[in-house]
Amino acid sequence: MIGALVAAVGQVEWSGLVLGTDPLRLRSLEGWEELPDLDDASVLYSGRHGSAVGPLLAQSRTVTAEVIVRVSADQVGATVAALNAATGVRTDEQPLVVWLDSRGPLLAYGRVIRRRLPVDRAYRVGTIVGVTLQWLCSDPRRYELAEQVAVTGLPQAESGLTFPLTWPLDWGTPAVPGSVDVVNAGTAPSSPTIEFRGPTDRPSCVRLSDGARLEYDVTLAASETLTIDTAAGSVLLNGADRLYTATARSVPEEWFVLEPGSTDLAYRAAPGSTDPAATMTVRWRSAHW
Repeated sequence: MIGALVAAVGQVEWSGLVLGTDPLRLRSLEGWEELPDLDDASVLYSGRHGSAVGPLLAQSRTVTAEVIVRVSADQVGATVAALNAATGVRTDEQPLVVWLDSRGPLLAYGRVIRRRLPVDRAYRVGTIVGVTLQWLCSDPRRYELAEQVAVTGLPQAESGLTFPLTWPLDWGTPAVPGSVDVVNAGTAPSSPTIEFRGPTDRPSCVRLSDGARLEYDVTLAASETLTIDTAAGSVLLNGADRLYTATARSVPEEWFVLEPGSTDLAYRAAPGSTDPAATMTVRWRSAHW
């Protein structure tokens, strides 16, 4: 489980290691609380002063930790071997969990791009000062550990009273609005994962605040699930690529984010597609700059 090894304020978890407790004492951490570098997409006006304001796009986040290793002389080799094994070169990103204060731990995904481990006379007795570890996180946002989940079915009308009336009155099946309220409690936009499960035809997720939608021209059987990862920009039907099924009304997947605060999302489908077994599941984490 992500973050299971972090037990107290001042600790960092990475690939089975915990920095901030013996034998790996955390001396400093840079790049975690700072804003990442930003690209300004503003464009200069050609005929007057100033520029047309464009979006600020965050670059990757670089996090640097300085560590002091203190162990007995006979444990130096084992400790350094474990440190080297956890900070080797990888092609995939791994979870980096940092717990700095009373706000609780936050999560980012990154890769180690630098490891500095000085060797001097103190090395032989188990003290290594100036150990430096550096991570590059392609997604600069930091996330809360708990993944939130919201599920809804397609809209269903209330069935109403059944005639002839009997006592006590049976008001029938209540209406289902087919929408969910998701809350991003952070300060940065969060990229959700959305799952449509059949049976349904041309499923879509609509952001009610502005009408933006993700819609796909597919027919899903009861056993099939269409998964949209808005962070990766992928659309998979039982693991097979279906990005090409996006309709002309569908926005690019990467643009469909949950801004900080509350967002209402509606599950919709083609006319006549009303099976109550069909569901939309939204998964997200609150995100912070």
